[in-house]
Amino acid sequence: NEAAEFVASKFSEYGLNNLGYDNYYQKFNLEYNRIEKCSFSKVEKEDSLKEYELGEDYICRGFSGSGDIKAPVVFCGYGISNEITGYNDYENIDVEGKIVMQFKADPSWKKNGKNIGYHSLRKKALIAKENGATAIIFVSRPNQKHPQKPIGSVMHGEGKQLENFPQVHIDLRTAKDFFSNSSTTLSGLQKKIDTQKRPHSMRLNTKANIYVKAKYEPHKTSMNIVGMIPAQEKNADEYILLGAHLDHVGGQAGKVYFPGANDNASGVASLLEVAEAFSVNKPKKRSIIFVAFTAEESGLIGSNYFVKNTPVKLDNIHGMINMDCVGHGDSVVVGGGKSAPELYDIVRQKDSLMQNMMIERTWHGGGADATPFFENGVSTLYFATKNSYTHLHLLSD
Repeated sequence: NEAAEFVASKFSEYGLNNLGYDNYYQKFNLEYNRIEKCSFSKVEKEDSLKEYELGEDYICRGFSGSGDIKAPVVFCGYGISNEITGYNDYENIDVEGKIVMQFKADPSWKKNGKNIGYHSLRKKALIAKENGATAIIFVSRPNQKHPQKPIGSVMHGEGKQLENFPQVHIDLRTAKDFFSNSSTTLSGLQKKIDTQKRPHSMRLNTKANIYVKAKYEPHKTSMNIVGMIPAQEKNADEYILLGAHLDHVGGQAGKVYFPGANDNASGVASLLEVAEAFSVNKPKKRSIIFVAFTAEESGLIGSNYFVKNTPVKLDNIHGMINMDCVGHGDSVVVGGGKSAPELYDIVRQKDSLMQNMMIERTWHGGGADATPFFENGVSTLYFATKNSYTHLHLLSD
């Protein structure tokens, strides 16, 4: 809300038209979850606890439920129960009253020629709960080239919130502790599952204690911030739209906060720089709409809402340029060039006159908040920087 207020104040300072929105706010409701308290530990002998550090050894999932759970840990592969392919990580394993540990990602392989994953952690959590589990521990796949660290994330998928089902994502070093009484390793289990394409679920003979106090609100007001600079000439009702998402993934328990400097304060800062420049030198041929989107991190919710509730005719938006993660890296990548070649060629020409920062790679389609526009027939380009994800969703961004 403070960031939205800041952007709105800049739009006002630059004299942008508010397109009928009070304080430039295009308001709507979305779900919201606040992690108020949390702790995670391994239960040692005689019930002593090995405490882990939030933000370093583990992180709560953004839509974790609440609970204080002390229970044995059971490893359940990818957490999949797929009737169509017959793959079931819960087959022949008792998880009733247990804490389930599973890979956060879906398999990179197919079973009987079909994808078996869900692309939704909410779905994985629901399946674990339906099988009797009391909490879930997500872990990255150790055999990947660059295993993911515990990241802040509010991308959880659609469906009902499990308000009494704690969910954490732990570091691989932390996960190793839970295999101390096991005859195998997490890496060994991943290799077996991925090679044989069948489950290898097992009890780990260790216990965990997960405590989360979360406050879930199914309807919380958020907003896109929308402003416009009209063109000087006759095509003032034709538009180019510049967008960047304002949100990141917040904080947890008053202990950690994810700043999101690159993802995506950098895009919003760029948006404001362009707005300031055009407030001095007005656009001539087409008006420019500037939008700082909310809730990109939850699944492009703000940009989808804008496309469905545009203050101008969508057909009159002739191009959308999105900026996401443009503050860190070594070069510029511009996506969408294969589907918007005319727009892309203009950018390439301008780049050759300036810094020659663009790399050759592009792609077909939108990407991030450009996606809903592309899917609705608007030409889009997506600006990002190459090799810029070093700190993605980490406390160091």
